[in-house]
Amino acid sequence: MTQKYFRTTARFNAILAVLVCLLATTTTALAAPPIVTADIKAGIEKHIDQQVAQGGGFFTVNFEGKELKLKLVRVHMEYLASLGPERQFACVDMASDDGQFYDVDFFLDGGRGDMTVTETTVHKLNGMPYYLWEQDKNKIWVRTEVDDASNALLGVLDGTDRFEFKYTATLPQMKSDARCWIPLAETDDFQKVTIRSTDAPGKQKVLTDSAHGNKVLFLELTPADSGKKIEITYDVVRSEKSAYAGDATEAQRHLRPERMVPADAIITATAIAAVGDRKDDLMKARALYDHVMDQMNYKKFGEGWGQGDARFACDSLYGNCTDYHAYFIGLARAVNIPARFAIGASIPSDRDVGGTDGYHCWAEFYAAGKWWPVDISEADKFSALSMYFFGHHPANRFEFTRGRDLVVEPGPASGPINFLAYPLLEVNGQAQRVATMFLFEREPGDG
Repeated sequence: MTQKYFRTTARFNAILAVLVCLLATTTTALAAPPIVTADIKAGIEKHIDQQVAQGGGFFTVNFEGKELKLKLVRVHMEYLASLGPERQFACVDMASDDGQFYDVDFFLDGGRGDMTVTETTVHKLNGMPYYLWEQDKNKIWVRTEVDDASNALLGVLDGTDRFEFKYTATLPQMKSDARCWIPLAETDDFQKVTIRSTDAPGKQKVLTDSAHGNKVLFLELTPADSGKKIEITYDVVRSEKSAYAGDATEAQRHLRPERMVPADAIITATAIAAVGDRKDDLMKARALYDHVMDQMNYKKFGEGWGQGDARFACDSLYGNCTDYHAYFIGLARAVNIPARFAIGASIPSDRDVGGTDGYHCWAEFYAAGKWWPVDISEADKFSALSMYFFGHHPANRFEFTRGRDLVVEPGPASGPINFLAYPLLEVNGQAQRVATMFLFEREPGDG
């Protein structure tokens, strides 16, 4: 009896000890706050710093038989993801000393403050992907070949898209009074926009751009507003855009030059050579579209890119979406084809929540009584979509403003606004950067 009691008691105590241990572990796990993007950002930056210290000032990675020596440009906050308690994902932009931009993906194991990189791969070169990500039937993210990808995986949703969109920005430290201009998206024939909420500091006023009719939120700020948040939340229903009817007389105003898209002899000569003996405006526009796609390289290096400077693009033959489309617009106008610019965001088609990769812009030209949408920088990334993007914009877009050289009163000290996507902040008449992020959540059942 005594031996049986002690054996039973010992077994009970052992089980109790295990249960106490499990309870303690569970309690600790429940008490620990979840991994957030700031933790993953800290983890990947720590890894890169360590590798740079070991690599003589460069982050080195083997790629296609050679060793790349890279510098960190930015961490994509919109793509950081916690895949599980001990599994994280990060994506960063890096630049080589010869001006090439590489998008590098990382998988990390471990929790807060103790993450170890287990996989490093080069995802894109100058915006052009070597592979894409998609979820399999088990909701696990796996790589897929670009050539095998669907249009949706390449960034194109047809029909209609519905999503909540949050325009978020954080004001920097300001030592004196400041003024800020922020785009306010509106409803048109291809997007229905409802502003659900606006949260912004300072004295507020809504302005109208007299050049193109855009709405702009104007803020008068003080140093006390430093570090404060700006957040505008929209509900958006967006339709795919194809060629649509336009007024020929109104279209003629889009032949006028702009500060960054001037009437220029070199651009004119280039346009005439590109269109050759074509007589039809639609055929001419396609020749110019192909010229820009063939000649330009999507690359963000040095100074001058990203301003939508048509002459810079013509001379350098590289830049981002603003440069591609400024060049196309300049070429089109040079052969008497009206063309115009718009800017906003491209909403990812391969996931239903998260952030966008900053702003995106596109263009339209007028021919045969219609406005024809084009997106040449995206067509250049995915040759399979070059036909689609000559005459279409997908549903997963959100337009903030249209046109160049926006005119508002009160306006910036620098004059008409080149284009407006990120907040334009002036402190003592000098432009100052505002950290900005675009977040979205697609409605269930859409996309």
